[in-house]
Amino acid sequence: LREHVAKEIGAIAKPDQIRFTDALPKTRSGKIMRRILRKIASGDLENVGDTSTLADPTVVDNLLQNRK
Repeated sequence: LREHVAKEIGAIAKPDQIRFTDALPKTRSGKIMRRILRKIASGDLENVGDTSTLADPTVVDNLLQNRK
């Protein structure tokens, strides 16, 4: 997958890691909370921010467990 991205889009877009999950953190209106994803991806596991607006806050817990 990483090589395919590098070939089709370019080496600059090649991801460092690829992780699979059942769900992404979304607001009640369906928007993906990219801020939370960035914090988890960068390793900031203690302070992911406000999750009260999420449709399903357990998604963040699952992402954090899979990251550790």
